[in-house]
Amino acid sequence: MLVADLPTPALVIDRGALTRNLDTMSAARPGARLRPHVKAHKCTALAHEQARRGHGGFTGATPRELLGLARAGLGDDLLLANQSVDHERLRALATSGARITVAVDSEATIDAAARAGIGEVLVDVNVGMPRCGVSPEEAGPLADLARGRGLAVRGVMGYEGHAVLVPDRAERTKLTADAMASLVRAHDAVGGDVVSSGGTGTYDINDAATEIQAGSYALMDTAYAELDLPFEYALAVVATVIHANAKWTVADCGLKALGMDHGNPAIAGARVLFCSDEHVTFTPGTPLAVGERVLVRPAHVDPTIAYHDAMHLADGPHLDADVVDRWAVDLRGWNDPGIASRP
Repeated sequence: MLVADLPTPALVIDRGALTRNLDTMSAARPGARLRPHVKAHKCTALAHEQARRGHGGFTGATPRELLGLARAGLGDDLLLANQSVDHERLRALATSGARITVAVDSEATIDAAARAGIGEVLVDVNVGMPRCGVSPEEAGPLADLARGRGLAVRGVMGYEGHAVLVPDRAERTKLTADAMASLVRAHDAVGGDVVSSGGTGTYDINDAATEIQAGSYALMDTAYAELDLPFEYALAVVATVIHANAKWTVADCGLKALGMDHGNPAIAGARVLFCSDEHVTFTPGTPLAVGERVLVRPAHVDPTIAYHDAMHLADGPHLDADVVDRWAVDLRGWNDPGIASRP
């Protein structure tokens, strides 16, 4: 089968670009210096490729992701880099047979982890992005509280998400340095061996972290492509032209197939006008006929992949490339079949 023969819309991965991206990151952040974040690809087959390059620990955003990794034999050191007070899900992690560490930033999340049987935690510190995490000044007392509940505190984590997509490298570097100064201050009070941080946009300028939680580097998207990074597009969504006139063209790839929070997708040689539920409307540089295929590059890889149940590996970034494998997006969703559902 060729890429152009796939039922659309469909995720397509350029196998060569993926391999080069994985190898480039492994050379820059070998072994335990990288803790790949599987929220970006939600695929145990791809995680095995990362593990083969020496990355034995993984980051996840949901218990579902970590449980899937554990069942796939990738449970040596898993971090839930998110807060949870869901006892059933935390208990499933604690009894999974994997080494599980969870992020905590409150008495409630510490209590939930302890009651579920979780053994290890990281104190999540807010380093400038208005999301989860305690202030650096609160990190030490929170670590003491966790130890008092019998939890082992491995260290701290903090995400400089407000910096990772800043186009200007000098400004990105400054924002990262300021964020890491806060995280190091918190780590001094908390103790432990781990300072977990970072992402694809800061992997090479975040020198304070002992491990980087990068994920998007493997497949890339148009938002990260705006930065000065040595990673290639590996991901596209193949779509079919379903309407064409003298003024615009429409393909069957819309909001329900693309992550749109970082803006419109891109189509080579075309201007994308807008997306609706099942359509992308664009003006091509060269006229296209109904039935022709196009490759659509998403602006945000993580939610794009979450819309699809499989990714198709191809021998090149072209419509006439051979499809050589199919990988399930087997970590998507929130509900794990091993956890009893609640009414």
